[in-house]
Amino acid sequence: MTTFELKGSDYIELVKLLKLMNLVGSGGEAKIRINDGEALYNGEVETRKRKKLYAGDVVEFGGETIKIQ
Repeated sequence: MTTFELKGSDYIELVKLLKLMNLVGSGGEAKIRINDGEALYNGEVETRKRKKLYAGDVVEFGGETIKIQ
């Protein structure tokens, strides 16, 4: 499990997290893959690209698990 620390903000959007964690090559790829149901948010499929992620949330994508802190 990897952690992502929120710095100077209360949340990060799902599409931005995937880009920052280098799990996708571009924002466009992230949007398509999220829309296709490839992202899990706290164990459930998440298709909202701009879903706000807060400390304590867990995202699973592309075989990676990321905990937001």
